[in-house]
Amino acid sequence: MRFIDSHVHLADPAFDADRSDVIARARDAGATALVCIGESLERAHSSRAIAAESGGYIAWTAGVHPHDAAAFDPARDVPALADLLATGAVAVGECGLDSHYDHAPSHLQRRAFAAQLELAREHAKAVVVHTREAADDTGAMIREAGSAGVRGVLHCFTGPIQLAVTALEAGWYISFSGIATFKKWDGDDIVRLVPNDRILVESDAPYLAPVPNRSKRNEPAWVARTVERLATVRGVTPEALGKLAVANAIRLFNLPPAVTGDAD
Repeated sequence: MRFIDSHVHLADPAFDADRSDVIARARDAGATALVCIGESLERAHSSRAIAAESGGYIAWTAGVHPHDAAAFDPARDVPALADLLATGAVAVGECGLDSHYDHAPSHLQRRAFAAQLELAREHAKAVVVHTREAADDTGAMIREAGSAGVRGVLHCFTGPIQLAVTALEAGWYISFSGIATFKKWDGDDIVRLVPNDRILVESDAPYLAPVPNRSKRNEPAWVARTVERLATVRGVTPEALGKLAVANAIRLFNLPPAVTGDAD
């Protein structure tokens, strides 16, 4: 089985003690590349450094998470993000909307998200989107962005299904995490809905370890468990599902030739 972990927080301190071992285990498990998420300016710089040491195996992103939207300063942060996009970030994000934790007022979340969608348009980059209990606003904003040619992914997607439909109609991708292996998971209809050319897989490590590793620190190697589960739902082999996920990640993120995935 081969796959690309399209969303991993390798710059998180949870990996400080054994990051190189985590990356080695990912390779051994079949991960042909990792996309390291920079969900803040600080983490984006750390992600860039981690990627630089990987010989092209790790790509990285730069964005501002909705939890931090209250501190988002367009005059400061937009140019800083633009510089990161110009120096190797493959996508904008993780950004988006979150009304579950509501760490920032909704209007400030929308402002930060809109600014990052516009950055993606200007720099022809993908967008990595976090959305939780904000389906209507998220759908409206990605519909508008999609009409302007912006493409992205709803990461760690759990629903609702109508938001998936909206994203797919906008030309976007859907990514599934270890949540799809949980006993409470009820999103198999969404897994079946996503076309072959729009499905991605991710760890969201160090969070959301799949069964049978649930409650442990997650890591990219365990994406293989998620691939197996999604393949069962879709009635294909894990090898076939993983191959689709590799090709789709390469296409969405325009990953460089150093990535060894098979996109055929």
